[in-house]
Amino acid sequence: MNILILEPFLGGSGKAFLNGLMQYSRHHLFPVTLTEHYWKWRQHGISIDLAEKAMQIDAPIELIVASNFTNLPAFVSLTRKKYAGLPIILYMHENQITKPLPQGQQRDLTYSYVNFLSTVIADRVLFSSQFHFNQYFEHLPEFLDQFGEYAHKELIPQIRQKSQVLYPGLFLQQHDQFIAPQQVNERLVVVWNQRWEYDRNPAMFFRMMNRLDDAGCDFDLILAGDSDFEKPIEYERALQRYGNRVIHSGYVSDPEEYSRWLHQGDVVVSTSDYEFFSVAIMEAIYCGCHPVLPKKLTYPELIPEHLHDPLLHAPIFYQDEDELFAVLKRILDRQVRLLPIESLKQINRNMDWKAWIHQYDTIFEQMIS
Repeated sequence: MNILILEPFLGGSGKAFLNGLMQYSRHHLFPVTLTEHYWKWRQHGISIDLAEKAMQIDAPIELIVASNFTNLPAFVSLTRKKYAGLPIILYMHENQITKPLPQGQQRDLTYSYVNFLSTVIADRVLFSSQFHFNQYFEHLPEFLDQFGEYAHKELIPQIRQKSQVLYPGLFLQQHDQFIAPQQVNERLVVVWNQRWEYDRNPAMFFRMMNRLDDAGCDFDLILAGDSDFEKPIEYERALQRYGNRVIHSGYVSDPEEYSRWLHQGDVVVSTSDYEFFSVAIMEAIYCGCHPVLPKKLTYPELIPEHLHDPLLHAPIFYQDEDELFAVLKRILDRQVRLLPIESLKQINRNMDWKAWIHQYDTIFEQMIS
């Protein structure tokens, strides 16, 4: 098959997703992409540029796969002379209806409505997690109610019927070649490898580490958050407070170096307030970091149930900040054992792109059968 892939905001999860499809799909993919800048303009007004690039493709396209940053109604109308009637898959990495906003900001309904219209236009809608799926359809009626008699809530069952959950693939096997020799760190190493963004709540992470330090816990830190986001003020304070106990600081773009740092970690912590799917956490788990995660959002569905409260090993989930402190204190004081690396690898080994691509290729083929 010849498949047109639309990604107007080539960065983060969208870029990793496209790379996985390009590397492992058995079909012929023709990506049309734009750079990772000004996401609002990418979603709202860049459709002309996207359409012009797509119209230049000579191959006979059979299927279109678009990301949630694509304004599908605009793209379809601008390319109707060439691509009218082709089946369309919309992949929802995130959505603007339920994604939280920074404190003090109001939601611009324009981008939320573009997401809604795109799910109406698409023939199949794929969500990045069950949590994402549930959140979208739980909040969609309330969002549409804002438009009074023009709410069109009768479309919701139709969208739901053509929607399903399909996790993005993960580049896990690349980490196998960088496995460090088994060693016990003198001080347990706590890893942060997520974005320094408000919805990841880095302020809570640093507040927790300071509280543990005040309680006499001994630990080192690896701070490898994405540098595309402004670091919180607590980050600079942590560098001063912990000094050489911060054994790494800064975003790591080189895959080999990044993998080596993850393999040096003992524990990876999430303090997220919102998460549709966490590639960063899943990579750290595969590299041997015991996860300590909020018992909400998407995390419980990504961890097998038999590990939700593992026997003879440290807990994985916490309910609130006080419980997070209690869990981490027991871990850092070595009162509980961490899960062995082989158990951690089994959590998500099946989602490696090399095997997971079959899920996508099957859906692609179903769309034109």
